[in-house]
Amino acid sequence: MPDFTHVLIASHGTPGAQAAEQSALAWCRTGGRLSHLVVVPDLWSGMMGDDWLNNASTRDTYGKYVEGELQREIDLHVERLRAQTAAAGITYEYKVMFGKPTACLLEYERERTPDLVVIGTPRPKGQLGLRSRMHPERLGGELMAPLLVIPYPR
Repeated sequence: MPDFTHVLIASHGTPGAQAAEQSALAWCRTGGRLSHLVVVPDLWSGMMGDDWLNNASTRDTYGKYVEGELQREIDLHVERLRAQTAAAGITYEYKVMFGKPTACLLEYERERTPDLVVIGTPRPKGQLGLRSRMHPERLGGELMAPLLVIPYPR
């Protein structure tokens, strides 16, 4: 298996994303760097528009709750990946971006200039979860680095 000095992984902790993370770690050489992108999809911004959030106090309380839950999940995800990279002798960095996943990945790839970009495939039909996805067909034409798409684990 070839090894790369700098690998970029876009993941958010789902089983498919974790399969992509394991591949990214395998393709990154010891002493290399793993740049990790976590995207908070912009669809979360619409969570504040529900009619039952009918006063400012309720909206504020709910908004803080949602932000806190998202941050807690991101922190757990980052710490897990940080421990894995440390054990593999790989430098770890991460960035959280808010927006459309494909656009965020393209922007982060231009900032970090990796040797390889790794993502997972969309979750299979029938699997519960948020339907926020990358668009590999767009990425393939716009990324500067090669793209490796890892299949969902069976």
